[in-house]
Amino acid sequence: MRSSLTMVGTLWAFLSLVTAVASSTSYFLPYWLFGSQLGKPVSFSTFRRCNYPVRGEGHSLIMVEECGRYASFNAIPSLAWQMCTVVTGAGCALLLLVALAAVLGCCMEELISRMMGRCMGAAQFVGGLLISSGCALYPLGWNSPEIMQTCGNVSNQFQLGTCRLGWAYYCAGGGAAAAMLICTWLSCFAGRNPKPVMLVESIMRNTNSYAIELDHCLKP
Repeated sequence: MRSSLTMVGTLWAFLSLVTAVASSTSYFLPYWLFGSQLGKPVSFSTFRRCNYPVRGEGHSLIMVEECGRYASFNAIPSLAWQMCTVVTGAGCALLLLVALAAVLGCCMEELISRMMGRCMGAAQFVGGLLISSGCALYPLGWNSPEIMQTCGNVSNQFQLGTCRLGWAYYCAGGGAAAAMLICTWLSCFAGRNPKPVMLVESIMRNTNSYAIELDHCLKP
């Protein structure tokens, strides 16, 4: 089975898959921000949360120790986090699509040309840029009441208070940076240039098919 990718292209396909999976997994895991509330550890992503307070008997607050997403898009604590959810999700989807096409290029001949590889690299740059924009928007939501309750009531935009950033935030940003810098550069050398012989054979096949059709049309 002949690949449509060069050796550099095979490396590009592998790194594309790794960066896409790393960024997408980090996007769905609620470990972007760590804090504590009522003596219990609490963690957030952009649209998910682990451990949250509810009213118990006697109107006292108790912590429910489970992870889940917010009930609706509008329930996400801040506008910045809502924007971050959309932008980062779009970037992850774009990286996954390019990674899937790159992996298929390892198994299918003539699927990815040199020009197609460069276009896919441009799409990776856009996807990485979207995820990076989401990571940049994330600190703008640290002044919401829900986050302040978790971060000692001293957090603000770009000020974490008693909270700390989680590994998933760094993983998403690292995957985006790798996609923008490394994968985009490797994509320039990923596809194979079409061989002149193959081009001539393709032209000859098309010419012969047209000649046969014309001959059938001219016959009485």
